[in-house]
Formats: sequence, structure tokens, C-alpha cells
Amino acid sequence: MIFGYSTNAFVKFSLSESIEKIADLGFAGVEIMGDRPHLYPPDFSETDLNRLGALLADRGVKITNINSFTLFAVGDTYLPSWIEPEKERRDIRVQHTINSLRVAHTLGCGNISVPPGGPLEKMSRKEALALFHQGLDRVIPEAEALGVRILIEPEPDLLMERTGEIKPFVEEIQSASVGVNFDIGHFFCAGEQPEKAMESLMPWIGHMHIEDIAASREHRHLIAGQGAIDFAAVFKAIRMLDYQHDISLELYPYVDTPETAGAESLAYLKPLMQAAGLLV
Repeated sequence: MIFGYSTNAFVKFSLSESIEKIADLGFAGVEIMGDRPHLYPPDFSETDLNRLGALLADRGVKITNINSFTLFAVGDTYLPSWIEPEKERRDIRVQHTINSLRVAHTLGCGNISVPPGGPLEKMSRKEALALFHQGLDRVIPEAEALGVRILIEPEPDLLMERTGEIKPFVEEIQSASVGVNFDIGHFFCAGEQPEKAMESLMPWIGHMHIEDIAASREHRHLIAGQGAIDFAAVFKAIRMLDYQHDISLELYPYVDTPETAGAESLAYLKPLMQAAGLLV
């Protein structure tokens, strides 16, 4: 298991600068933001990707995930989404996912993460789920051909935020190329015990996000140790369930102090991970 740090906390720096800083902090992995100002696929040529791969190899840092959740390059945090009424808007999300799969394959990254459908607004859940299935049907063949997994990330206030919503959805999909990006804090925000949710979803989990969350369960990512999540229990569950994939620290609210936030979180989490037998 590799412990990485997401570049989405480093939006005031270039992607290469972000990777350098994350490596200097002592992280063995990096989750790359698949959007501007970092790795928005249309902005990167094959030469650019080769240069990026060389930097990662030189620093000895593994890509844990390409986070294709946001679309600031053409929209915002959630939109364009899989479930918008306008087909042309849904097409943008589909094409972004296909482009991200291809970039991940080129860089040797085994997974990308995607949103679980934007805010419902006036659409019924039945209609939204049907549109999400239609969109995935258009990208799954590319994922299967490239050997890169599409990991859906449950998110507070979106189409899927709880175990009871995401589990039946992924169970229904007959493809090993679709799984779950398990954000520990998001399940806590949704009122669940992360370790219990993890146990239920483990067959589909291909990557994890980690951050702390306040006891109020407000959806705001915090430096590890500043909230109410029982990380010792979470790491014990990860070990007991024999989780074999990677974990990335996600602290995007700390764009002014990403290095300090990362260093504090690493100092707090690493001993707990080591005690659980997750890191040497």
C-alpha cells in the first residue's frame, strides 16, 4: 500500500512543482488532479506526459489515482455531470472520463475517480440513475480495453453519498472496471462509521481518500488529528479486510498552506498506519 497526497491542495503551484513538494514532504505517492491547473487531458501532449512520467520516476513517486472528479476547465466542482438533462452537457463528462482513462493508461496509473452524479435538483432518482448508467455504458468499453478502473466516489449531497446508495449501483454493473473510490471522511459526513461502510464495500474499493472531519460531520476536509474520525479503528479495519490498494490524503481547502497541512497530517497518521501494520 502506498500513501500519497493529492495535488488538489497545490492549485497555486504547477503540477511539476506540486509533485516535487509532495515528494519532499516524504509521501511515496501522489494523486494527480485531472483538471486545470494540473492535468486536464486536452492540455497535455504525448511529450508532456512522457516528461511527467520521467519526473515521477526520478522522484520515486507512484501515481495513486487520477482524480477526474472536478471539471473547472469547463465547469465547476460538479458540473458538467453524468445526470444533467442536456445531452451535450453529459457528453462533456463522458469525453472527459475517456480522456482521463487514456492519460492514466499512458502514465501507468490503474484507476481514475469520478463523481457520483451531480446535484439532483428537479430530476427524480430513477431518471438520474438511468442517465448515469447510460454514461457509464459509453466509457466502460474504453476502461476495459485499457485496463484502467473507473472508481465512483460517493459525495455528500450528490446522487450517491451512502453505502445503501452506492452498493446496489455497483453490484448491478457487470464489469470489474467499475468500482468505488472510498473517501473515509465522506462516509463519516453521511452519518456512517467508515470502517463499517468499508467492510460492506470492500469488494469494489480500488482507492481511498483520507482526511479528518469535525464532530459536527460538516463536509469540510481537515488536517488529520483536528477532527473526530477514529483513525486507529479505520486502519485496523483496512488491515483486517486485507485492503491491497493505495490511500491518498486529500486536503484541498488548504491551498494557502498545503505543505504545512500535509506535513502535520503525515506526522499524525504515519505512526497510526505503522501500528496497524499498513506501512513499514
